[in-house]
Amino acid sequence: MSKMQDNPDVLSVIDGYSDEVRAAILKLRTLIVETANTSDAVGTLEETLKWGQPSYLTIRPKSGTTVRIDRDTSDAGDYALYVNCQSSLVSEWRGLFPDMTFGGDRSVHFRLDTALPEDDVRQMILMALTYHANKNKRKTALS
Repeated sequence: MSKMQDNPDVLSVIDGYSDEVRAAILKLRTLIVETANTSDAVGTLEETLKWGQPSYLTIRPKSGTTVRIDRDTSDAGDYALYVNCQSSLVSEWRGLFPDMTFGGDRSVHFRLDTALPEDDVRQMILMALTYHANKNKRKTALS
């Protein structure tokens, strides 16, 4: 059983992307939903729009931070996955995945002409969707 209901407003935004970007964004969306569905640590997902971007947040319980996905209009890539810049996630990801392209403290960028590193992205998504649930573990590890 899926932990998320489709949101027609989000699907409408995704439909507005070019064919290549739409396929890539739908792949990220699928990875988010599959990751949530395969982890008992992830709360129920809500699909919504934040800043006009497809966004996924955990509710009941609020186990993680919001994950946003969107086309990328910067030079860093063609599409991206975003998290709250106040989280430590991107800093942690830089250490785990040094070959990826990051934008400040809030995003990881991907190119359409390069295969998506699905296993690594799944790990990033799981870290984001369990961010609040794992805060205490992170604090203990840093002590």
